[in-house]
Amino acid sequence: MKKRIAVIVVLGLLMAIVIGSWVAGSSLSEPANATVGTLPSDFVGSSVQFASESGSVLHGWFIPGKTGAGAIVLMHGVRANRSSMLERARFLSRAGYTVLLFDFQAHGESAGNHITFGYLESKDARAAVNFLRSNSPGERIGVLGVSMGGAAALLASPPLEIDAIALEMVYPTIDQAIRDRLAARFGRWARPFTPLLTWQLKPRLGVTAGELRPIDKVAHLTAPKLFIAGSPDQYTTLAESRQMFEAASEPKALWVVNGAGHEDLYQLVGAEYEQRVLDFFFHYLNHKPGPVVLAT
Repeated sequence: MKKRIAVIVVLGLLMAIVIGSWVAGSSLSEPANATVGTLPSDFVGSSVQFASESGSVLHGWFIPGKTGAGAIVLMHGVRANRSSMLERARFLSRAGYTVLLFDFQAHGESAGNHITFGYLESKDARAAVNFLRSNSPGERIGVLGVSMGGAAALLASPPLEIDAIALEMVYPTIDQAIRDRLAARFGRWARPFTPLLTWQLKPRLGVTAGELRPIDKVAHLTAPKLFIAGSPDQYTTLAESRQMFEAASEPKALWVVNGAGHEDLYQLVGAEYEQRVLDFFFHYLNHKPGPVVLAT
């Protein structure tokens, strides 16, 4: 009798864990749509829409800059939208760059059935680069991608034809991303439950964990790369950012923001962020070849 009760309890716990993981997967992948509204009045630009092979029509803002200064696509993180990139757009626009901000599929005002953590979003990244190239003829093109935005840029196949890319807190593999988040929220003991979430990717999103490995793609992107990481980041650890950096092709550089977690790094360090990012893009979007140069 006691053994039967024990078996029933164990089975009940296992079922609760499986159901709980499925509910968690539903929550993580559900769309993060929101009304974004109009471009703030201090910008001179326009609202735009363009189609993506993800199946979504993407909504964004296009802000023209000075001819010959270069053009930059801003790619937001998971469950955010283009409004989260406005402060970056401000300092880049002040510096003369043409800027495109947009909502990934299933984010902001862009339709989509599920967030796919970079898979469908990689098609959006390509569509955004193509839109910017068409609307900024002759300009050298850069990308600034935050977390999922950076992963989407790296996962694009074939590699994006761009001239420079800044990558903030980008996960190497989806397995590591899930494991880190479980550990950060529940403690290290929760890491073994990672497969309960990764197995859902195929039936839920039509993608496998093997297709969500930016670290396998970063060596094939020949554009100069600036990696930005937070030293105590629990969601994309510094060790993982160093893995990404080591796997990347030259030219490349790594900037570690001391004391920064998985958060808005521009809001945290402001002027230093501006200087380093502007130095990087100026170096490569103004036809200056050579190693990556960072402000000191």
